[in-house]
Formats: sequence, structure tokens, C-alpha cells
Amino acid sequence: LQILGNVSEFQRVVNVLQEGVDFDIDVNASVFETNIRVVGGLLSAHLLSKKAGIEVEVGWPCSGPLLRMAEEAARKLLPAFQTPTGMPYGTVNLLHGVNPGETPVTCTAGIGTFIVEFATLSHLTGDPVFEDVARKALKALWKNRSDIGLVGNHIDVLTAKWVAQDAGIGAGVDSYFEYLVKGAILLQDKELMSMFLEYNKAIKNYTKFDDWYLWVQMYKGTVSMPVFQSLEAYWPGLQSLIGDVDNAMRTFLNYYTVWKQFGGLPEFYNIPQGYTVDKREGYPLRPELIESAMYLYRATRDPTLLELGRDAVESIEKISKVDCGFATIKDLRDHRLDNRMESFFLAETVKYLYLLFDPDNFIHNDGSVFDVVLTPYGECVLNAGGYIFNTEAHPIDPAALHCCRKRKEEQWEVEDLMREFYLLKKNKKFALKRAADHGEGESAKDPEDAPSEKGGEMRNSKKSSHSLLSCPSQSFNSKLAVLGQVFLDNN
Repeated sequence: LQILGNVSEFQRVVNVLQEGVDFDIDVNASVFETNIRVVGGLLSAHLLSKKAGIEVEVGWPCSGPLLRMAEEAARKLLPAFQTPTGMPYGTVNLLHGVNPGETPVTCTAGIGTFIVEFATLSHLTGDPVFEDVARKALKALWKNRSDIGLVGNHIDVLTAKWVAQDAGIGAGVDSYFEYLVKGAILLQDKELMSMFLEYNKAIKNYTKFDDWYLWVQMYKGTVSMPVFQSLEAYWPGLQSLIGDVDNAMRTFLNYYTVWKQFGGLPEFYNIPQGYTVDKREGYPLRPELIESAMYLYRATRDPTLLELGRDAVESIEKISKVDCGFATIKDLRDHRLDNRMESFFLAETVKYLYLLFDPDNFIHNDGSVFDVVLTPYGECVLNAGGYIFNTEAHPIDPAALHCCRKRKEEQWEVEDLMREFYLLKKNKKFALKRAADHGEGESAKDPEDAPSEKGGEMRNSKKSSHSLLSCPSQSFNSKLAVLGQVFLDNN
């Protein structure tokens, strides 16, 4: 609705959310799914609400009803992270926390897919707890990788023992790698990108065969499943984000041949046999290959990618369209349908198709246009592009993360103080007169002593940071006192 510009409908949805959402309910919820769908969706809608024509409250984007709802939902997930390893349980009860009998086994993606939403939430609200738990979970997975640099499929979050030791880029692992890259871009974080690049080396060394990616044993690197999963089709798009476009295109073309063979991507595809895997012949209208096409087209403008988009539209229209929507394809061999439509079809598949064919959409902004908004911390630039999509395709504006930090406010105050200091320095008579007015005229008579004496005067005033920033003879500790807060050497 945001992308299509349906303002009235978007406003209606916002009003319904404000009136009827209650997270204090006795329901067991997936921590992973609640984060990417509910928290991510609310954050994205919050950040795009002004652009969608909604009248926002004073202080936006640092406040707002959708942001408060996102925070409330995320707080319901925090008990899941209270484990010895910092890796979360897979399920949490929204009213009571983690159930006593909850299984400690969680998939890798269910542990490593929080940094985009939780860091955004921390930056907008000023509460670091969300980003902290997401980072701790990421580092726990990194710490427990195998000696050859791979992670398995499922792990015990209490003991950090790997329960499923198949390593690959697909189901159960996929969005962990995705969030290392997207988190690194969103936060300009070298550590997260370094983690991914190390994983990428191991993945190329042990799982890549002729531009396909197989499943291997995480400790030995021996092939365990020579299959391609439809969920793996996000990988070329991820490669394009780190600039590895040539490899991305070769892998994408492999996946595209499978699409053309069946009119969609089967859940599992046996690479040596070149055919579907038993009981995995379905296609629930997943978005991953179209997602990669959109990213790669932005990087290359290769018309082959538009051909995939056209094929996808034609296949979906011809095979899966029914009276009430678009049905999951139960079996790609004969195109039998199932009586269901997955939510990600609308949230992701259609959205990525739309963006693939809409080159002028604001999402593709290259920074040449932007909006300036006034926040409690000063002016802030928004909507300049570079949007990061969470794994449910909810776009996050990375510029918003710099709008609501107290550190930003302090930075501006320090800059104002420095400008004032240099202005006073140009007019020594004015500076000396100020010192004399405060009963320190004798010391101020000596121009060489004036700075330190002026510093003494200012230390006794409410605006002590003037002199603390300006006096060259002060200790290292004192120089780092800003706005009354002292940062010590060992801090």
C-alpha cells in the first residue's frame, strides 16, 4: 500500500492497528516470524508513513504510534534471548515468556535474523537492549562455527551443541547470511561484513560446485545433499550487494533454467538428476529468485532479468490465479494447486516484481533527492535511497537511524561550543572582560594565563564544556568531559 500510494487505505490500516492491537495475549509465537513480519512491518510502515501522506506526530521519526507498537512487540520477544549463550529460543509466549517445556533447539536463521529490525528499533527509541541481544546472538553463532568455517542447520541454544550439522545457504540458515550483509550495510559495520566474507570463503571452498551450492557436513565438508532449494535463490541478490556480480549472474542463470523447466522453482531440485525431489515438488509462489532479479537488474541492467520477471508474471497468472487470489502450486510437474495463499506472496513476490519493472520508484532513489525533517535532535535527512529490505521485504530507510540519537544532539552542541570558543578567541578583549566580571581579573591580566584561568571560571559555571574543550593544558580525562559526562581512560 505504501509503494502503490494508496494513502486512504494505508491510513485506515494505521487507525485499525492503533485501536485494536494487543500483544498481552496467551499465545505461543515464533520469535523469528514475529520479528520479520510484525516488528519489521511496523518499523517500515512507521518510517514510510509521512511519505505515504499520513499526518505524523511531533518528534517523528523518533516517535509515533507504529514505532511504539513495534517496540511493544519486540519487548515480548526479549525473554527468548535470556539463555546462557545469548541465542534465542525459537518460540515465546507473548504473555508468560518462554514456556518451561520449550525446546532449546533453534534453526540458525532463527538466531541470526534480528539485527536489521532490532538495531533500527534501538536507534529510533534510544534503548540499546534490542541491538545488544541481536549482536550477542550473531556473535554466538560466529563463535560456534566449525573449524572449516561453516555453520550447521540447528543448534541447542542452551549448550551451543549443533543438532543438525548440514551446512549450506538454504532453509534454516539463509537469512543469517542475509542479515550479516544487510546489517553491515545498514549500520556501516565492518565486523559484520568481515564475518560474512569469512563465511563466503568457506561456502565457496566447500559447498560450491559449478555455480551451484550444495549441502555439506559442517565439520568435514563432504556432500550430504546434492540439491538446490528454492529458498537459496536469494543468494545471487546477496552477492550483488557485496559487488560479486559475475558470480551472482552465473548462479542466477542456473536457477533460471530450473524456473523455465517447470514454470516455477520446486522446493527441492536434485542437481545431478535434473529433476524435482519426491514430496518437494511444490512452489508456494516464493519471492527469492525475483528478489535476486531485482537486485541484479539494478546492478547490471541486463535484459535477461526482465525476461525472468515477465516469465514469472505469466506463470503466476496462468498457473496459480484463482477466484480468490493466487494459490500455492502443489506440484510443478502437473501444476496441481493447493487451497492456500502464503502471506509472503503479497509481502514479497508481488512487491519485488513491481519494483523490478518500476525503475523510477522512490525505493530506487540514488540520493539525488531527499527530504529534510526536523526532529528533537535537529534536522535530519530522510528518503535519500539506499533502503535495506528486511527478509520479509519491508524497506528500512538507513538514514533514519541517524535521526534520533542523543549522541547526535551532543555532537551538534559541541560544534556550537567550538564555534563560540573560536569567536571568543578572535576577540580577546571580550574574553578577558568576561573573566574579570567573574572576579578573576588579576589572573586575566596575563594574556598567557588567560586560557587556563578562563577555564577555571567556566568549570564553576553550568557551561563547563566551553573550557574543557578549549584548554590545551588539561589532562586527557578532563578533555573528554562533555556536557557534564566524564569518559575515563579505562571506560
